[in-house]
Amino acid sequence: MVRLAQAASVPIAAAMFAAVFSTGAAAQDESAGTPAAGPPAQYSLFDPTPPDKLRSLCTDRPTKSTGPCTVDPGHFQIESDLFNATFDRAGGVDANTYLFTNPTLKLGITRTLDVEANLAPAITVTTRDRATGATTSVTGIGDLFLRAKLNLAGDDGGAVAVALVPYVKIPTARAGIGNGAVEEGVLAPISVSLPAKWSLSLTPEFDWLLDQAGGGRHANLINLVGLSHPVGAFTPAVELWTDTNFDPAGQVTQYSFDLGLSWIPPKQPNFQLDGGVNFGLNKVTAATQVYIGASRRF
Repeated sequence: MVRLAQAASVPIAAAMFAAVFSTGAAAQDESAGTPAAGPPAQYSLFDPTPPDKLRSLCTDRPTKSTGPCTVDPGHFQIESDLFNATFDRAGGVDANTYLFTNPTLKLGITRTLDVEANLAPAITVTTRDRATGATTSVTGIGDLFLRAKLNLAGDDGGAVAVALVPYVKIPTARAGIGNGAVEEGVLAPISVSLPAKWSLSLTPEFDWLLDQAGGGRHANLINLVGLSHPVGAFTPAVELWTDTNFDPAGQVTQYSFDLGLSWIPPKQPNFQLDGGVNFGLNKVTAATQVYIGASRRF
């Protein structure tokens, strides 16, 4: 039954990606049949945006939020943790997870569409039973995530920006790191410009996940609200994140309070350094997560 559930999820994910690509293609065809209307109608994967016409660098880092912005067409962007550590202290067991880089690769297809792939090449998960002292450690690659981001509004400016981001997870991780299931979902990131250069971010997400016991599927709902404000070349951010998992074995809701800071050097507008720390707010959420990372547009 697990195999049937996984197989059934593949056409669902394929349909989502097909819908996104067809929508992006339609938007491009419509603009192609319109008299010259400025940058949004000019550039594509095979006619890249010139360097002097690039939008400001926009990433899905730091914090857990996803931005509604896409990569300029014909350009490539990499965003990655350089190091990421999560420390969990629940149920008498210490569980630590370490990511040694975690790259997301992005390619701009049209002015409002990019495609993305993420896979952590080295993850180590260690667990220690505090009562017995027994310790286990597992190391391997992570799961492969494929995403498409379609901006619906605000990619070229405006007070509100909105996007849809369907994704599918391909189970490439070994047992102890991943659950071996094909899973999928969709995000709907929203960004709102507020007075005095403040920015509000919202990232509702729906996931369709394998039951813990196997053989079925259940919903998982994620949401977050964040605020950020540029201070010179730095942008600090703060957010509240929630994750409610409706597994039949028992509903679990996690909460975290997250802080992030990014820096784009004034003379290197295509490069960003960032870091952050996330604090779990209840017993079922990892106690602490810390990370540093970098992004580069080419």
